[in-house]
Amino acid sequence: MKPYGSQLNLKKKVSYESKKNSEKTSIINIKLINQIFDTINISLLVLIFTLFFLSFNSQIKWSNTYKNLSKTRAINNNLIDYISKIEEFYISELESLNIYRKTKPEDLIYLDKLPEKKESLFKKNLSSFVEGFSDSKYQRGY
Repeated sequence: MKPYGSQLNLKKKVSYESKKNSEKTSIINIKLINQIFDTINISLLVLIFTLFFLSFNSQIKWSNTYKNLSKTRAINNNLIDYISKIEEFYISELESLNIYRKTKPEDLIYLDKLPEKKESLFKKNLSSFVEGFSDSKYQRGY
């Protein structure tokens, strides 16, 4: 022992077997800690991949929903256009009812039926044939 001030420094002699036992326990502790960290890492990876696929699936569903909503909005916009055109038409029709007056039988003018000319089929074909020659529709050639 060497005195150092008011304290005594004691060197402890550790036997070889106790060193060996402590190394074994430290190796076992290190292996146990490594196994715990490996388990935690693997469980975190499984959790990350599970959440990734769930979010990917929900993103696909949201994309499909958004596409359907866009189509529905386009259809609704077209329907609104059609409805406004129909309303405009009916409003103009209602306004035009006040402009025109209703007719009575006294207001109607009756015309005599004109007699139809009856022409024979032979005469009709002959006249079209003669017209074809005069218009050079039927030309003479080699």
